[in-house]
Amino acid sequence: MKRTETRPVMAGNVQIGGNNHVVVQSMCSIRTSHTDEVIEQILELEKMGCELIRVSVLDPEDAKAISTIKKAIHIPLCADIHFDYKLALAAIEAGADKIRLNPGNIGPRENVEAVVRACKAHGVPIRIGINSGSLEKDIHEKYGKPTAEGMIESARRHVDILEDLDFHDIVLSFKSSDPLLCMEVYRKASEVFPYPLHLGVTEAGTEMTSAVKSTLALGPLLLEGIGNTIRISVNGDARREMPIVNELLKDCRLKDDVPNLIACPTCGRTAWNMKPVVDEMEAWLQTVHKPVTVAIMGCAVNGPGEAKHADIAIAGGHDEGLLIRKGKIIEKVPVSEMTARLKQEIENL
Repeated sequence: MKRTETRPVMAGNVQIGGNNHVVVQSMCSIRTSHTDEVIEQILELEKMGCELIRVSVLDPEDAKAISTIKKAIHIPLCADIHFDYKLALAAIEAGADKIRLNPGNIGPRENVEAVVRACKAHGVPIRIGINSGSLEKDIHEKYGKPTAEGMIESARRHVDILEDLDFHDIVLSFKSSDPLLCMEVYRKASEVFPYPLHLGVTEAGTEMTSAVKSTLALGPLLLEGIGNTIRISVNGDARREMPIVNELLKDCRLKDDVPNLIACPTCGRTAWNMKPVVDEMEAWLQTVHKPVTVAIMGCAVNGPGEAKHADIAIAGGHDEGLLIRKGKIIEKVPVSEMTARLKQEIENL
């Protein structure tokens, strides 16, 4: 089941599945009841390209806060709920556009029926999340360890509950900290279920380990047409996730409004301190939504050649560099003015 063939599901005004658009998702790292801080974080994530945000709902105060948060943000909100069906009802009533909840974990059938009725009434889809580290005891004992087959079996149980209630606005995720297991289970899921898939590697660690694990696991899936939403999980500030996911989607040709930053690795030929310029431009470009290629090069050997293929480029020398637009030299720029001139040229494109 490829991206374009999955059942389309609406989370607010964002379609998940049924097309080739991969929705970028993140999750707030702040307690939901701290509304001002949560709103500030979400608005910053929006600027960086986040299209769907998830928040934890641990108690009635968190659920109640959703109403206030929704009024201040511009993207759909998913409420993350475990075990307590009443929190799901409260979150839906407060305006959640989507809920993350496993129907097999919220008690008797009447609890599930109540949640499904509320979801149908408000047009709210349910994401069922299967994690390799929290499989049911009997499934773990059956397979002896987390396996793709066991995760599919677990998902089947939860999906059957919803389908039996004639509910089909479902999104599925299958997460593990093992990138190879992630690849295997998502491939199997794409063959078994008609529902959209949310991609992610759970507990992936720091920026470096998350970037490697997530690219290894999710890059091949994206290129195979598997995956409808995606989150790159990074320990700490949620904003650290966005550059990785944007870069991954851009390089898979699935996101065309992400700048392409080219920077040479530096060597003995480099005669100027280019790292501060590269770092500042990388951070600034996270808020730029244009298909612009920017090259920052360190010497006269490779610099001019790369610059010819960039929209805007700097080929640096000792204390200054050549500013190049569309392959043509515009002017010489002192190192102290490089970032300002690059930003100005990019904004004028």
